[in-house]
Amino acid sequence: MVLLPVAQSTGGAGQAESGIAWQKGDVDAAFAAAKTANKPVFLYWGAVWCPPCNQVKATIFNREDFIERSRYFIPVYIDGDSPGAQQLGSRFKVSGYPTMILFSADGREITRLPGEVDAEQYMRLLTMGMNSARPVKDTLAAALSSDSASTARPAGARLSPEDWRMLAYYSWDTDEQQLMSKDKVASTLERLARSCPPEQRDTAARLDLRALAAAATTKGAKPHDDKLASERITRVLSDSRMAREDFDLVTNYAGEIAGYVTPPKSRQREELAKVWSTALARLAADPTLSTADRLTAVQAQVALARLDAPKTAGSDAPKSALPDALIKEVREQVSRADRETSDPYARQSVISAAAELLTEAGLLDESDTLLKAELKRSHSPYYFMLGLASNAKKRGDKVAALDWYEKAYAAADGPATRLQWGASYVNALIELAPQDSARIEKATLSVIGDIEATPATFYGRSQRSLDRIGKKLVAWNKDQQHGASLTRIRAQMASVCAKLPSGDPARTSCDQVLGGRKDMKA
Repeated sequence: MVLLPVAQSTGGAGQAESGIAWQKGDVDAAFAAAKTANKPVFLYWGAVWCPPCNQVKATIFNREDFIERSRYFIPVYIDGDSPGAQQLGSRFKVSGYPTMILFSADGREITRLPGEVDAEQYMRLLTMGMNSARPVKDTLAAALSSDSASTARPAGARLSPEDWRMLAYYSWDTDEQQLMSKDKVASTLERLARSCPPEQRDTAARLDLRALAAAATTKGAKPHDDKLASERITRVLSDSRMAREDFDLVTNYAGEIAGYVTPPKSRQREELAKVWSTALARLAADPTLSTADRLTAVQAQVALARLDAPKTAGSDAPKSALPDALIKEVREQVSRADRETSDPYARQSVISAAAELLTEAGLLDESDTLLKAELKRSHSPYYFMLGLASNAKKRGDKVAALDWYEKAYAAADGPATRLQWGASYVNALIELAPQDSARIEKATLSVIGDIEATPATFYGRSQRSLDRIGKKLVAWNKDQQHGASLTRIRAQMASVCAKLPSGDPARTSCDQVLGGRKDMKA
């Protein structure tokens, strides 16, 4: 193994990502080539429309140092809409876009790289991963192991600073329960934060923030008064260097963490939100961050301002208005982002973040204007149509919402994407127009008509899209008012399933999409 120096900045994005020799066909051949050449494998899993994927392309894959570094590994590119992609997704345990995994030359998974960190952090982590022959799973086991009889040193002391850093920056969001089940992530990260050697203050702080983010976003998490956690968070936020180091956690989980460690409408919450907002203002003005990340920092300020705002019954929009200064900041940041971003990859990410920011700020009309203008420029306009549908739904305009959902599905491209967009359209119809049996049946039959009768269709995200439709349809017919429509839908689905090989697991998955015959009642 060739040890590589930790990457240094080379002046950013000087070349196109086309400079990378991506392997897009035979994945097994790519792994075989890696073994022969004794090179690691870098696997990228993404989609054309996905904003974070486009962010990675605009900020990492086009960097000269990444392109240069790619000569030392076998780069594998799996687009979620390519033939057999969803089956490969199940094989490699990847789901969310983007997921990036580093494998050793012999095919062992070393680590999952976080796409949300900035490019220079990413390059350092990539280099450390390439220089390490130790899978992060083994590193985690060593960090959590109890003291052994053969040594007086704690298990944590036997790990290098790089080992701890790889744990802190592991892509826990795309782990897909490879290291542990979801219900153990928060407690495990908390334990790691406590075990991290005291001289590695920055790493311990990141593990702590990660643990709090995991706990705050766990289903059923409730606000409580955790003064010690608030103090630790305040120390990070008050240190501009540390806040910048962990900007992804500071911006992406501001509302969740602040709302979790402080009681509602308390002085503690008010004080923490004030410190947090100050740190976010610095990040929003930081020219070393990407435009999308700076927009996310402003959106986090909005989330903090909304923490204790009362909700309107049946609506996502809070009653209380945001401070005028924050509204002004939202508009200025969005205008700057729109004006200064020309790269098509960057725009897919930036306009998505900008429109979401306007929506969260309650500026739905301005969000619509931005999204509609982008339909003419985007390589994946159907993604932004879903944003327009969501805005219409927030207004209570069901007709407009369904019209945009339908347009988005009609424009969607790629088998997995069309299934996902079709599922969104059908689910929206069932939610917003449950009485319109004819339209729901027509939309569902159209989605089934898109399905390729191949085993590869019934895996990963595609299978989950079909399952979503099936569950919604069965629930829609719980009062037996739509039995005739459901019978016709099931008949078409059965014709697709019949084309699959008998005994193939995909055949079983297909047969179960609509609940099986036991739920079929006319």
